[in-house]
Amino acid sequence: MILKSSVLGAAGEHYAMCQLLRQGLIAALAPAGVPNCDIVVTDGIGARLCAIQVKTRVAKGSDGGWHMSKKHESLSSPTLFYVFIDFGKTVTTPPVSYVVPSGIVADVVHREHAAWLAQPAKRGKPHADSEFRRFMPDYEKMGLMIGCGPGWLEPYREAWAVLTDASAATADTDAVSAALGQATTA
Repeated sequence: MILKSSVLGAAGEHYAMCQLLRQGLIAALAPAGVPNCDIVVTDGIGARLCAIQVKTRVAKGSDGGWHMSKKHESLSSPTLFYVFIDFGKTVTTPPVSYVVPSGIVADVVHREHAAWLAQPAKRGKPHADSEFRRFMPDYEKMGLMIGCGPGWLEPYREAWAVLTDASAATADTDAVSAALGQATTA
C-alpha cells in the first residue's frame, strides 16, 4: 500500500497526539498553515505549553532519515520539540518515535549539512548548497563524522515523558539533553 505524503503526515500527527493524550497531556492539531508547529500541547490546567513538529517516514531509502530543510538549522526554542516517527515497512510494523528538543535538532542538522558540504562530491568537485537537509539515526553510515553514529538517537526513543515534566518542558535544551543522558556536541 502506497501512502501519499499528506496522508502519511496526517497519520504521524494523529499518532503523536494519541501518545501525548495517553501521557495525560492536552494535545490539539495546530490550524493548517501555522509555521513550525503541528501540535499544541498543554497540561490539564494550562500551566505549561509547548509546540510539537512531527516528521514522519516509512522504511524506504537507505539512510533511515527524515527530510528537513535549511530553516530547521535555526528553529530552536525551549518549548519546541520534534517527534520523529518511523512507521516501518508495513502497516503491521509497530511505529517508533523519537522526541527530540528543537535545539538538538537545529545543532545536528547544521553540523550534518556543514560536514556534507565539506566532503567532495563526485569527481572531487564541491557539493552545491541547497535547502535540503536530513535528520538521521546514524550519520556515520553516510560518511558524516559529526559525533552522531549508531545509537545516538536512542535516548530520545519513546521519550514522551520529557513533555510531561513541567521543568523539562520549560528548561533549556542542554538541561533536557542532560536529563536524557545525551550530549549535544560531538
